[in-house]
This record gives sequence, structure tokens and C-alpha cells, in this order.
Amino acid sequence: MPNSTADQVLRRDTIRQLLLRAPVDTQQALVDELTSRGLVATQSSVSRDLKEIGAIKTNRGYELPGPASADHQELAAAGQFLRSVTPAGPNLTVIKTAIGAAQRVALALDRSDWPEMIGNIGGDDTVFVASDSAASQKILIAKIERARHA
Repeated sequence: MPNSTADQVLRRDTIRQLLLRAPVDTQQALVDELTSRGLVATQSSVSRDLKEIGAIKTNRGYELPGPASADHQELAAAGQFLRSVTPAGPNLTVIKTAIGAAQRVALALDRSDWPEMIGNIGGDDTVFVASDSAASQKILIAKIERARHA
């Protein structure tokens, strides 16, 4: 029986948390860590999860892409207002924020100058972010999640 969506979300959130702490050498190391935490994981599910969260393979192991530069303290500060980051199709990401914080988050995203982002619109508690491709969207979501947990 395939994993439920809730299982996938939990597994991907756990992988994000692990990668935020330190790079992980192999997919099998992630499978072992997830299994030790009581999550169902296989090498193929972890491979799909890594792709979905925008993880990259570096010479240090699997990592989430970092901010484009250290000058993005504003985005890290705005991360405290983020409530959820959800893809809405291959080119649109919906970011839910604390009430009244969306424009601050949108401005911080604008100032980040990330190439994966074409532009955004901030309302009261929601930011819509446009990307040029599904791959760019995944990288962008990984960067936003990293700022959120910074």
C-alpha cells in the first residue's frame, strides 16, 4: 500500500530538518535515520523526496541550497512570520504568513534577488511567488524553508 500524503509530508519535513543540521552523505543514511525515527522510507522514496524538496548533491553530501549570499538577513528575520509554503502548480508558490506580515515577507523575497523567482505579490497574510519552472520552484521552496528555520 502506498504511503499517505501525510506520511510523505512528515518524511519530507524530517529530511529538511536533518539537512538543515548537516549534510547527509548518502540516501541510505537518510533511509536509516528516517527508519530509526519510525518513518517508512526506501531509497526510491528518499530519492523522490530529495528531488521534491530541492536538495542538491554536493561534495559534502546532500544539502538544501543556501541563501544566495550572507546579505539575506532580512529574509531570515522574516522567516519567523512564515506559517506554510505550498506549491500551487509547477510555477506558483503560496506562502501563508502571520496576519499583516505578507508584505514584509514579499519585500524580503524581492531583496533576496534569487534567480529562481520571477516575482511575487504580497497581501495581508499570503504571498504568491512565481517561478519560471518546476525545478526553480523546488529550489526556491528549499531556500524559503531554510530561511524559515534559520
